Amino acid sequence: MRLLRLIAFVTLAYALGFVVFMLSLGRPVEGKVTDAIVVPTGGAGRIDRGLAILEAGQARRMLVSGVDPTVRPRELAEVYKSTPRRLFDCCVDLGQEAIDTRSNADETAGWVRRYRFKSVRLVTSDWHMARARLELTNALGPDVEIVGDGVRTNARFGVLAGEYNKLLIRRAALLLGYRG
Repeated sequence: MRLLRLIAFVTLAYALGFVVFMLSLGRPVEGKVTDAIVVPTGGAGRIDRGLAILEAGQARRMLVSGVDPTVRPRELAEVYKSTPRRLFDCCVDLGQEAIDTRSNADETAGWVRRYRFKSVRLVTSDWHMARARLELTNALGPDVEIVGDGVRTNARFGVLAGEYNKLLIRRAALLLGYRG
């Protein structure tokens, strides 16, 4: 009987946590100025959103983290022709070492320290925001303000459930002291 109650409690806690996760999906932020923008690759609309924020003067510099090592800045500028080339020349950096969310955070942390930024706007898919922010907070520590700016998506249930599971696993790992 106790085992049944435990299973019911864990199931209920998991389901309620998923509801909270769904209700707290990242949303776009308007009018907030930060020192920098970081855009992890991997989702539609992320780079567009970051460039729009940069062009609006709401940040000084932008990192696109996790870019394929064969991509050059001029090639990215060619894809985003509506953005002035001068913006790419002065203010857009390509991080080409990250391969996942955790390494995006590590790559971003090195970039933030190099430029001594005190605030960063994290632009990623709404469903990815919680875990990306968790990883970035872990990599940067408490001295850098992180502003989440979610790009709206229509993610399928499977994507949302998978991301929620990844978030739970990573939180558990951090609670147990695993930082890597």
